[in-house]
Amino acid sequence: MTALNISLLAEICETPGVSGFEQRIRQVVIREIEPLVDSYYLDNMGNVIALKKGNNNPDQKKVMVSAHMDEIGFIVTHIDEQGFLRFHTLGGFDPKTLTAQRVIVHGKKDLVGVMGSKPIHVMSAEERNKPARTEEFFIDLGMTKEELEGLVNIGDPVTRERSLISMGACVNCKSLDNRVSVFILIETLRQLQHVPYDVYAVFSVQEEVGLRGAQVAAHSINPDFGFGLDTTIAYDVPGARPSEKITELGKGTAIKIMDSSVISDYRMVEFLKQQAQHHSIAWQPEILTAGGTDTAPVQRFGKNGAIAGAISIPTRHIHQVIEMVHTRDMEASIALLKVALEQIHSWNWKF
Repeated sequence: MTALNISLLAEICETPGVSGFEQRIRQVVIREIEPLVDSYYLDNMGNVIALKKGNNNPDQKKVMVSAHMDEIGFIVTHIDEQGFLRFHTLGGFDPKTLTAQRVIVHGKKDLVGVMGSKPIHVMSAEERNKPARTEEFFIDLGMTKEELEGLVNIGDPVTRERSLISMGACVNCKSLDNRVSVFILIETLRQLQHVPYDVYAVFSVQEEVGLRGAQVAAHSINPDFGFGLDTTIAYDVPGARPSEKITELGKGTAIKIMDSSVISDYRMVEFLKQQAQHHSIAWQPEILTAGGTDTAPVQRFGKNGAIAGAISIPTRHIHQVIEMVHTRDMEASIALLKVALEQIHSWNWKF
């Protein structure tokens, strides 16, 4: 198996692109996929839709694979008289994870700031025991309002600041949700030789605020088959009961059975299981009782609906700045997606 290109993964994770502001990560995606596909285009929402044509496709079958390229972040809502910024979240955050974190405000130029809040030394006993609330935080750029004039405006996006590092057999970075899937889809395209059906690789926008980009892409493509490609919870840490783990790091890629937005087609689940077993690819089942992915719009928003499922990448510390995935799980995810796209014509898809 080809060694993982960790430097490319780092670039993909570290490149900014919150929901609705995916310009920079979109350019990285285009640069990488352009030599790997027959054609690509951008739709009006900013989804990157790349086509790899099938080599034996008399029935014009279409397969859509969606990996969202947006990351969770913030948007500036107010600049006070002292130069401190208030913000609104783009995507889901646990407020306690914001404490003392660095962020990057993407104004006229990129400015590094810190998430500030009331110091514990001046909190009352009641305040110390209350859970953190997002509205209690502010962004401190170390500049006055006058210094910020012309540099930062209301509506500017803000991303988290954290570089990728290797930790044992794992990698750790912000935005592995879902940039690891962007990486996996690119690397799968790099390895694909011949596919039986037309494969539409979609790098979607605005997933973190409501699965929006994939809805438009699926409506346009009208796929017969569909795959979501996203992270999932690996709650394999101290204090987790076995029934709570969802998945575990290092145990292989995950085959989604359901999440709160979708029940994967049982035929697709069985197809993926059989391909994994036949090709000796490590896998684990995934039932995620909260949270949704692009799998749902891929399944439902085409004119005819799609036979859909998902390949999920186990991830610890999800929606924090220290997300972690295992290299073996990445390799297994690439391997399973590749064989699934190459062998999808060989399965009996009848009810």
